Amino acid sequence: MASGVKPRVKVPKKAAAGDVITIKSLISHKMESGQRKDGSGNLIPRSIINRFTCDFNGQNVIDVTLEPAISTNPYFEFEAQVPEAGEFKFTWYDDDGDVYEETKSIAV
Repeated sequence: MASGVKPRVKVPKKAAAGDVITIKSLISHKMESGQRKDGSGNLIPRSIINRFTCDFNGQNVIDVTLEPAISTNPYFEFEAQVPEAGEFKFTWYDDDGDVYEETKSIAV
């Protein structure tokens, strides 16, 4: 994992079967667009989180493709229905080939 990159996720610890819950995620990442120049006038290479996914017990919940206009430290808030107890797996992919993962369990 690249230094300074830290994913954070908030998922309720438990829910009733069939409940719709709110999930919040944030990843600390500098998100360099590739359009700025350094002090010498050279373009700073693009380095962004380009994809975010969330799966629940192996089933995809959300899959987002990100573009250079996304802000530093991207934050996502979304809802998911919880059919059973299980595990959410969150994955962020960046331009440098790094993959960041976090998991959260939920009881029913």
